[in-house]
Amino acid sequence: MKSSNEIDFFLQVYQVVRLIPKGRVTSYGAIAKYLSSPKASRMVGYAMNASHSQKPKVPAHRVVNRDGLLTGKHHFSSPTEMQEKLEKEGVKVKKDQVQNFDKIFWDPTIELAL
Repeated sequence: MKSSNEIDFFLQVYQVVRLIPKGRVTSYGAIAKYLSSPKASRMVGYAMNASHSQKPKVPAHRVVNRDGLLTGKHHFSSPTEMQEKLEKEGVKVKKDQVQNFDKIFWDPTIELAL
């Protein structure tokens, strides 16, 4: 059972992920850092694993690891779904690696700055 702090953190993660534009990706660590919890990358991953039933939908396919790898792909309904969703948005993926990662990386700390 999740504590209320974990639930609140998950909801904050979902709010940030819903802001990632189509065709862009971010990392678990970038979200954690934005939420003032830089050591909580793994918790962001847990939130993504639990996000598939959320309303409104959470575009979890846009969250990858710090190197642009599709490490969360096993938590989708098929092993290729994450890649397929990214490619549908124009993101190139080769061998589970986002191509041009530096160019399409969306950093919430920069993008959501006031």
